[in-house]
Amino acid sequence: MEFESDAFVLSARAHGETGAIVDLLTEEKGRWVAHVAGGASRRMKPFLQPGARVIARFRSRTSEQLGSAQLEPVGEGPAALFDDSLALAGLAAAAAVAQGALPEREPHPGAFLAFEALASTFHIPEVWPAVFVRFEAGLLEELGFGLDLGKCAATGVVDDLVYVSPRTGRAVSRDAGAPYADRMLALPPFMLGAQAGLAEGEVGQGLDLTGHFLEQFVFNPMNRPLPPARMWLVDKLGEAGRL
Repeated sequence: MEFESDAFVLSARAHGETGAIVDLLTEEKGRWVAHVAGGASRRMKPFLQPGARVIARFRSRTSEQLGSAQLEPVGEGPAALFDDSLALAGLAAAAAVAQGALPEREPHPGAFLAFEALASTFHIPEVWPAVFVRFEAGLLEELGFGLDLGKCAATGVVDDLVYVSPRTGRAVSRDAGAPYADRMLALPPFMLGAQAGLAEGEVGQGLDLTGHFLEQFVFNPMNRPLPPARMWLVDKLGEAGRL
């Protein structure tokens, strides 16, 4: 079996003296793990950082085998963010969430496009944290657990939606949710449309929202916590006053 695909590196670990096992998010075939000869070399290591974009050429005798891959770097990748430790933390967190959430060898083109859109924003500090939240919401939708934010679950109204039910992931209006406000998740306006501005505290609300449902629907069923890189990112954003 052979195929070629655009891909993002999600993780890489040394294998043997010179090789590496690389987890990739491909455009056509979803997550795919392969052995990369020479992946532990000094020349290859910069291209195997989480979030690096590559062209991957896969080969294996059968579809069940691990197989091997040759990687060709595309662009600067994480090196372009060398002076921005917060953006690098965001890129690493996105890679860790995608790796943990997406099943292996199952096509998820929407996940690739969401990762691609997020990766293109890391050079804009005031924008990418909100896009990160949208990326996680996109992963949930791609996996069949999309949030229903179009109308109030209780009344059907489409205005003044400020809460999300922590059980169903459906939006709730201010009036309908008021008696249960202490049990609701906040719905930041930027998640309702591209035209909404971004106010202080809304990124934190968005991360609480997507983190809750990633835990509930994706990671808890696998008996796994949210990736440490994701939790570290939330801490770093808080320290930087970006939540």
